[in-house]
Amino acid sequence: MSTEPRGLVVVVDDDADIRDMLHFALDSGGWAVADASDGQEALDKLRAGLRPCLILLDLTMPRMNGQEFLDALRADTALGKAAVVVLSGDGNVSLKAAALKTEGYLRKPVDLDTLYATVRRYCRGGSG
Repeated sequence: MSTEPRGLVVVVDDDADIRDMLHFALDSGGWAVADASDGQEALDKLRAGLRPCLILLDLTMPRMNGQEFLDALRADTALGKAAVVVLSGDGNVSLKAAALKTEGYLRKPVDLDTLYATVRRYCRGGSG
């Protein structure tokens, strides 16, 4: 059994079904997972001390959208340097992710092999 700590992934999406599916897939793959229903909730969790290796970020959310979250995250150096990958069903997600200068993007619905490959790129642990 490995004693290597599992990487923590934060899933930020206003769709509870998508959060649940990704949480289950990531947990089953061996990663620790935290969820947030919008950018503000994610920001609050990071400010409370959560330090993920990766943030999977939806762009269109109420209260605080993905762009607003990224702006706040980048303005607060105390929150760490987690990789951010945009998670979207938008047909222009690749262009939006590039414009936002994120580490990449995943298109919804997310392919499990692509999800695991992306998470392995930024996080330790996991067996997915």
